[in-house]
Amino acid sequence: MGPMVWYHPVKTLFQCVDGPHGLVSACPGQYGGPMGGPQPGYPGAFPGGAAQMAGPPQKKLDPDSIPSTTQVIEDDQTKRGGQVYTTNLRGQVPPLVTTDFVVQDQGNASPRFMRCTTYSFPCTSDLAKQCQVPLATIIKPLATIPKNEAPLYVVNHGEAGPLRCNRCKAYMCPYMQFIDGGRRYQCGFCNCVNEVPVFYFQHLDHMGRRVDVYERPELSLGSYEYAATLDYCRNNKPPSPPAFIFMIDVSYANIKSGLVKMLCEELKTLLDRLPRRGKNPWKLRRVRDGHEQCCCQSNELSESAGPLLSLPHCERGTTGPGEEGAESSGVRVGFVTYNKILHFYNVKGGLAQPQMMVVSDVAEMFVPLLDGFLVNFQESRSVINNLLDQIPDMFADTNESETVFAPVIQAGMEALKAAECSGKLFLFHSSLPTAEAPGKLRNRDDKKLINTDKEKTLFQPQRLYEQLSKECVASGCCVDLFLFPSQYVDMATMGEVPLRTGGSVYKYCNFQVEVDGDHFLCDLRKDVEKPIGFDAIMRVRTSTGFRATDFFGAVYMNNTTDVEMAAIDCHKAVTVEFKHDDTLSEETGALIQCALLYTTISGQRRLRIHNLALNCSSQLADLYKSCETDALVNFFAKSAYRAMVNQPLKTVREILVNQTAHMLACYRKNCASPSAVSQLILPDAMKVFPVYMNSLLKSAALVGSVELSTDERALHRQTVTGMGVEESQALFYPRLIPLHNMEVDGEAIPTPLRCSEERLSEGGLFLLENGRQLFLWLGQACPPDLIQNIFNVPSFAHVSCEGNSLPKLDNPHSKKLWSIVSHITGQRPHSMKLLVVKQKDRSELPFRQHLVEDKGVHGGASYMDFLCYVHREIRQLLT
Repeated sequence: MGPMVWYHPVKTLFQCVDGPHGLVSACPGQYGGPMGGPQPGYPGAFPGGAAQMAGPPQKKLDPDSIPSTTQVIEDDQTKRGGQVYTTNLRGQVPPLVTTDFVVQDQGNASPRFMRCTTYSFPCTSDLAKQCQVPLATIIKPLATIPKNEAPLYVVNHGEAGPLRCNRCKAYMCPYMQFIDGGRRYQCGFCNCVNEVPVFYFQHLDHMGRRVDVYERPELSLGSYEYAATLDYCRNNKPPSPPAFIFMIDVSYANIKSGLVKMLCEELKTLLDRLPRRGKNPWKLRRVRDGHEQCCCQSNELSESAGPLLSLPHCERGTTGPGEEGAESSGVRVGFVTYNKILHFYNVKGGLAQPQMMVVSDVAEMFVPLLDGFLVNFQESRSVINNLLDQIPDMFADTNESETVFAPVIQAGMEALKAAECSGKLFLFHSSLPTAEAPGKLRNRDDKKLINTDKEKTLFQPQRLYEQLSKECVASGCCVDLFLFPSQYVDMATMGEVPLRTGGSVYKYCNFQVEVDGDHFLCDLRKDVEKPIGFDAIMRVRTSTGFRATDFFGAVYMNNTTDVEMAAIDCHKAVTVEFKHDDTLSEETGALIQCALLYTTISGQRRLRIHNLALNCSSQLADLYKSCETDALVNFFAKSAYRAMVNQPLKTVREILVNQTAHMLACYRKNCASPSAVSQLILPDAMKVFPVYMNSLLKSAALVGSVELSTDERALHRQTVTGMGVEESQALFYPRLIPLHNMEVDGEAIPTPLRCSEERLSEGGLFLLENGRQLFLWLGQACPPDLIQNIFNVPSFAHVSCEGNSLPKLDNPHSKKLWSIVSHITGQRPHSMKLLVVKQKDRSELPFRQHLVEDKGVHGGASYMDFLCYVHREIRQLLT
């Protein structure tokens, strides 16, 4: 039995009573059917807090007595930080996402690619139903590999293509068992016996293993790539390199704010940094027929030459822009400007001037030119720079404030289709598209719907955009949306196409060049340069006894098994839920294989394979011991955010609370030692699960408050849908870092504190970050010399919260602060604008809603109250 956490929240009397079969009230599906037991009121504190639960009067509870997330993170870093994590054992629980460790692949995929809610699956569906712990894995197939870890190999079998099981189509991997002297192999997934092709034959050693097992990545590693043959390509033709189309809204708002001028200026240098063929963002090395090859002699990455090799001594992306040996990018670029009508530009290399072509009939969208629209930047540099100089002047006197939106996406998609390539649209858009055109939107932000059964309609996208998403995915057209609104824009609808095509949304409210310019440009650069694959399709296969039943992510599902993505980048993750269809065996465990077919930035078709073996057990204690809280929270957030579009938010919140209580009650009943009746007992691996669940319940998307912008709530919901575990962990439990007493000399970041107002001090300076936002909180009594060193002003009263009020100064405190900020932003996918917040100032409100252990600013219980409430629910389930 695993270690347990003992905690006395309230002196109540209850005994572990064996109830009827298990602990589960009528709950046929996660978000369907009635839930038994009393339901919490919401928002606000739960009815019957600690006082009502207890018999005799209570002393105030000590917050330090309840499980601490920061302590759990610190303990894991102390125990497992800096160590090598080898993946040779089945069902091994990896270090936390917050821990700094090095992965050595020895047969199972790195936790950077796959993390599970539990690493020990229950053997039967009855056990799974009894504990209600979701069985899921969060897959980030193109995750970045740190420089100190081994690159992935690319296996090339030439025209024969990847080796697969004849029956279930699983790819060759370490779970295949070779028999009959090496002439046949038994599939680890479906047990089918397959013939080994002549070219792949190898003798077996005295242990029954192939003698070349360590020479072939697909036989000894958890993750690797295959070079795909033409059978895996659209229309059986090699794909072209993808294209990037920049589509700029030149309506009055974007011109007046200075955005268009700033963007055109930036694009002149940014286009030099397009992803390059010579670069190797995912650290790959080539293996051909069992032999590692070096392709340093040639930059040409044709199918015949076999895939790319990056030897361990090669740095990622060593060939930067303009360096010797660096190839120009294979990515072609195109440009469109628009307001109510669309302007396409011919920027062919030989032209003296760019040529504009106007399409005013937005109802029947077509692309007026093919030749000269998508071009190589290096070949057309002077024409493109000429165009970028002209655009701000061309529209400088515009009074046009209306825009179209759906026809712009349609135009970009048609252009990619005509060019027979996949690609990405970068849209820079200002306002609700109200001009007469397909996809015209109206303001439907009705605050009267908040906390009613119709609130869900605020988050449902308009039908036309759902259809547009489907067409974009089918064409390999990904959409990234940069929004610059000054009022409501129906984010639920406008964000739908980016969400479904594997794109991203960036939003800058009331954009001002001086205040938000750097933040926007940093986001744009990261977005253009990040590693990405196009025209992707993912399939998750499992061994017998269970199967993948549900998928959550920035994806499109055309059927129940194929996860389709117009593009997938290094930050996007897909959460996959599994269900039993038979009994699992403790002996063989549970095997999962994720296969991602995609096109690289240089136009090669690849298969990326990740394999993971989990334990199976008939003891629930093993399941709870192997749980991973951060992965569980990622799953619950995504499933709740999907459910909120179809069900009342009250129902969704109730289900989350109920399931939390069920999971913990089941542990108490089946796994914990008999104990004093006053104790809440939590499994060690889930001891901080309640604080994360409470934070999720108070998150912008789920908390019903008229004070919160509907657009912000919709954006939060869409953003989390594509998140990996690292990002969702930071979002639901932000880091609160004390800076007033930091060591200015060392490299180390000060240890974070619990995310509560009680940890703030009047004389302190604190940094709070959640991966999306960055706040610097300043206490009223902060020493003047520290204020001088950080803000370059003499006192608290002189500090401004407006604009970019934090200067970079030449002193140890300022340098250390900026080094911490730079370290944090380097870890995160998005750039973060630093907001200065003063104690007791009105600027404090957005900061306070991230102190997740306290009562929610917009409603929701404190961590302490939630824990007491869950404890009461557990007692009721057990009696």
